[in-house]
Amino acid sequence: MSTCKRCNKPLKTPKSIDEGYGPVCKRKHEEAEAEFLKRQVTIDEELEYQERMRA
Repeated sequence: MSTCKRCNKPLKTPKSIDEGYGPVCKRKHEEAEAEFLKRQVTIDEELEYQERMRA
């Protein structure tokens, strides 16, 4: 039996086993991932910022 990647509890449904997360942990994981992506800075943004600071 597979376990959840987030909380390590046993997964019961085929869908959860395929995804690697139970329904609650999947929602929490997706929220955390969305927050991470929202705050992430790309190298292009950093280079553009540095160029503006030089001017």
